[in-house]
Amino acid sequence: MAEFVTVDRNDGIAVLRIARPPLNLIDLQTAWEIAAAAEEIGADPGVRAVVVYGDARVFSAGDEMAELARWTPEQAEAVVKDLQNALGCLSRLPQPTVAAISGYALGAGLELALGADRRIIGDNVKLGLPQIKAGLIPVSGIRRLSLLIGPSKAKDLVYTGRFVDPKEAEAIGLVDEVVAPDDVFEAALRWARQFTAAPTMALAAAKRVFEAGTHGHDRARTEWAGLFGTEDQQVGTRSYLVDGPGTVGFTGG
Repeated sequence: MAEFVTVDRNDGIAVLRIARPPLNLIDLQTAWEIAAAAEEIGADPGVRAVVVYGDARVFSAGDEMAELARWTPEQAEAVVKDLQNALGCLSRLPQPTVAAISGYALGAGLELALGADRRIIGDNVKLGLPQIKAGLIPVSGIRRLSLLIGPSKAKDLVYTGRFVDPKEAEAIGLVDEVVAPDDVFEAALRWARQFTAAPTMALAAAKRVFEAGTHGHDRARTEWAGLFGTEDQQVGTRSYLVDGPGTVGFTGG
């Protein structure tokens, strides 16, 4: 039973919540619980899309520095791979994912959100990777941040550890949508609902191609060919041919 993470499912949408008040700081246990919840969600064929959320006050204010301050070099070496994998777990989910961000997404919290397919924030949110100010670096987010906003902007954020406001975050592509603070969760649900009748195997294939990065062109060939013979491909292509796009409800098979 998880202590700091909950998962609710409703109408094909899973809501993964970080629940470690007051700031939803991510310690090792919370990271493990997030990763375990994501693995469970990813294996559930009934889940078509995923919303990741903290609460109305804060998504996650970052790393649990009290824990990091106690670790020896040997302890850090022993857990770094698991921690890195946990913070990148959203990128491995086969379903479309959206991070609904209120208040703050800092450090490990922002690293986690970077693995989502979409980030929606309130217009009062602060984002950043301030680990450099603790003599550390982001363990999971540097490569993904660089791919998202470009190396130059990513270096600025990582090297300075400065906070980014909503206007800049949207301008540089760090987030995808800025809404009123009270609308963050509902906006994320609206985006997720687009996929409740979508072709899940094709979406999962597309996500794997994106995740392949520089090898995506080669990966696309394998994924494209592998979709032939699936129920969704057969029904979808026939429906598209007869009635045009968007006229069929996919079963996920």
